[in-house]
Amino acid sequence: MRTRHRSAILCVLTAVGLSAGDLTPVEQKILAAVDQRRDAAIALLARSIDIPSATENHEGVKRVGQLYADELRAMGFETRWVDQTQVGRAGHLVAERHGTKGRRVLLIGHLDTVLQGERFRREGARVYGSGSADMKSGNAIAIEALRALHAAGRLEDRQVIVVFTGDEEDTGRPYDVSRAALIEAASRSDVALAFEGNEPGTAVVGRRGFSSWRLEVTGSQGHSSGIFGNDRGAGAVFEAARILSAFYNELREPYLTFNPSVIVGGTDVNYDPPAFSGSATGKANVVPRAVVVEGDMRFLSREQLDRAREKMRAIVAANLPKTSAAISFTDGMPSMAPTDGNHQLLAALDQVSRDIGTGPIEAHDPSKRGAGDISFVAGQVAGLDGLGGWGGLDHAPGEWVDLDEMLALTKRAALLMDRVLWSDPPAK
Repeated sequence: MRTRHRSAILCVLTAVGLSAGDLTPVEQKILAAVDQRRDAAIALLARSIDIPSATENHEGVKRVGQLYADELRAMGFETRWVDQTQVGRAGHLVAERHGTKGRRVLLIGHLDTVLQGERFRREGARVYGSGSADMKSGNAIAIEALRALHAAGRLEDRQVIVVFTGDEEDTGRPYDVSRAALIEAASRSDVALAFEGNEPGTAVVGRRGFSSWRLEVTGSQGHSSGIFGNDRGAGAVFEAARILSAFYNELREPYLTFNPSVIVGGTDVNYDPPAFSGSATGKANVVPRAVVVEGDMRFLSREQLDRAREKMRAIVAANLPKTSAAISFTDGMPSMAPTDGNHQLLAALDQVSRDIGTGPIEAHDPSKRGAGDISFVAGQVAGLDGLGGWGGLDHAPGEWVDLDEMLALTKRAALLMDRVLWSDPPAK
């Protein structure tokens, strides 16, 4: 993260000059604009839900992107579609309003869903439908918050970039291609706000990243009567068991998890990495020759990941007799470390929430959040996530979102955006 962004965010609250419960006439106008569009916001949510847009449904993803592009162009945004055919994905919507004053804000959402086909259905204050919680309600909150600012004239000469990715649920590889547009937008921004699902009373200052690892162990194959002897040694299975047991006993620390998800061992081993499957053969009277273990690791910071990898390498190197082992690592999605800049944004959101009467906001437990798109830019800008809708059954039939909470969350997001956009820009 650029140092100037970390320190500059400290000024967000003091620059606004408001005490709890004190809203300016402009802010009251913004909240009134949100109220006036309640039915229109629900209609926008309904239209988006009724477009099937699972990650693999490229045409559906593009249609959702076009729906949002129309909404954003009506507010003076320039929009473009970033094609992602080269990584096997539909693409991303990027929208931008140019400006020279205040802080530059990046808004992050995603167009794709895991499931599709369950249409919009309303029962009282609850809406059902594929992607309603993750994250078409979050996209609607971002757009409606911008519309309220636009109605109040608060977007004039302010830079806002919106990036709605088309493959967050199954991100294209390599990441330097699939996330190039997002990373470029962050390089021209001061603050990133992401609209993944909300947990009441919280916002996200940290998200764990993930990495994969593969352990390959070899032993000296031979008659089982010779195991532990000078010729046969311990065998590949005992060595794999030693390593995994040491991982369990020596690596555990807060926010770090490591899961050996597949293990295949015997005298003859065949393992297919893309399929995460394999087969092995052996006999009860033969010391096993090979073991392959595939797993993942979740971490809160790059430093934590690097520290864990070094410990794993040291454990793997301390081999039992007549065995050898090697471990390899593959980077996955990065983490969003809970930086000072992120916590300052959390403090700004907490003040907004108190001012509009929706109560205090605390940091969401990072161990309960996986990687997300904001993680790709967390090293460039201060950020906050979890600003989207509140609902449940994400990635499952019966997915739902609460409309009353959506209205309150839109107001909260609009005032947070306004206070950030109209605070002093970072020092050069």
